[in-house]
Amino acid sequence: MSFMKKSSSVVYWLGNSLYLNITNRCPNNCYFCFKKFKNGIREFNLKLRKEPSSNEVIKELQKVINRKNWSEVVFCGFGEPLERLDCVLEVTGWIKKYSGKVVRVDTNGQGYLLNNGKDVVKELKKAGVDKVSVSLNAHDKATYNQVCKPEFENAFESVLEFIEKAKEDLDTEITAVTIPEVDISKVRKLAKRMEAAFRVREYIPCFW
Repeated sequence: MSFMKKSSSVVYWLGNSLYLNITNRCPNNCYFCFKKFKNGIREFNLKLRKEPSSNEVIKELQKVINRKNWSEVVFCGFGEPLERLDCVLEVTGWIKKYSGKVVRVDTNGQGYLLNNGKDVVKELKKAGVDKVSVSLNAHDKATYNQVCKPEFENAFESVLEFIEKAKEDLDTEITAVTIPEVDISKVRKLAKRMEAAFRVREYIPCFW
């Protein structure tokens, strides 16, 4: 049995993927969010005492990047990575320069609302991000507001805008969690209409 580390983990891993937990902030308050049920995943404590600087993230990456042939490095933790766009860009640049690993960002798709005035997708592409996985989690705005409880009034529309822009420059997938309020077939149809890949995520709050 694994025992969770008391110290916060900035870098953690599952299978062949390395994950970066750079913030616990998020403009959504999804009732099904994993961090409402757990302090982390397996032995990794993902509740950050403070946000790591880009240099601190890179320092932690250096310890494990060559430990095995990781298939990808993923910005995904207990928060929305694009709350810290500059950190994502800087760390991605380092990853591409020193390891060439595939870089993915798991996001709620509100990057343009969080980074007003910035062409977020173009900056991600320029830095070297290869993929984005966008948690849509709803088939319409009313459902999105109900289950995700966003801070921004136009969150759902902005997520769709992000997907439209991302699919032009990045390998883009839409995901949805299997919760009762969400009509998965409608989200699948929406993804097909937007010409984006679609993946279902099982809702198992106590998996680990």
